[in-house]
Amino acid sequence: MLRQRTLKSFISASGVGLHTGRKVRMTLRPAPPDTGIVFRRVDLDPAVDVPGRAELVGEARLASTLVQGEVKIHTVEHLMSAFGGLGVDNAYVELDAAELPIMDGSASPYVLLAQQAGIEEQPAPKKFLRIRRRIEVEEGDKWARLEPYDGYRLSFSIDFRHPVIERTTQAVTVDFAETSYLKEIARARTFGFMHEVEQLRDAGLIMGGALDNAVVLDEYRVLNSDGLRFADEFIRHKLLDAIGDLYLIGKPLLAAYSAHKSGHALNNKLLRAVLADSTVLEEVVFERPEEAPAGVVRLAAQYA
Repeated sequence: MLRQRTLKSFISASGVGLHTGRKVRMTLRPAPPDTGIVFRRVDLDPAVDVPGRAELVGEARLASTLVQGEVKIHTVEHLMSAFGGLGVDNAYVELDAAELPIMDGSASPYVLLAQQAGIEEQPAPKKFLRIRRRIEVEEGDKWARLEPYDGYRLSFSIDFRHPVIERTTQAVTVDFAETSYLKEIARARTFGFMHEVEQLRDAGLIMGGALDNAVVLDEYRVLNSDGLRFADEFIRHKLLDAIGDLYLIGKPLLAAYSAHKSGHALNNKLLRAVLADSTVLEEVVFERPEEAPAGVVRLAAQYA
């Protein structure tokens, strides 16, 4: 039987929030079966738990922010992507501020933290959500869709009018039956443009942004002295974000996701459309590994 997973022990790290610019200490802790990913604001009295669920995404400009009453958890997508890529079903994420640390702008530091804490199977079946029919959302020339697929595949295309990005691949497909999340996706960093910095900071965003936590471009080139980690790091990071956004549905998906110019808001709109229609989703478990799609088995074997 494919089983749920959590962390073996707790682990902590500190950093700065990308958008708030505030220092934050984060602790990842094990959680019981069927808990899901739960964020906990320990700086509040009493502490407040906010489940990592699509229904609670209340802000989505440049990041996915969970909102429960007056409590917010900013920029959850990179950690959610790491948990999704590692197959972690259950964990508590304690924070002493309103935003997760941006670390280096990718999911790789979160992956390393989870690996250092250790990942263990739990005495409960792993539950998947199978997409039973196609569903799509659009906003102008942007769109995102989920379709039935025996595994997990993501296709993404972007359209940035910038000389560096135009020279790279702007469309990519990954299938987790063939692709290693750790090697091919996790290290891709978030990116931004110098000409947008002043406007975004006036709006209270990217207050903690710097060259050590994002790829930054001027009109012609990449400003980071170490260059790019992948020739197509931009599109890979969009996939990283999508994996994190989609994991907010609460369980791993069995589906094909495809999108053009989608972002956090449209990804969340897609999940809300799925959750609003009871005919779209089917919860499944696999009593025997050989019954599971190849990508699911490969992930289970790789990160067990």
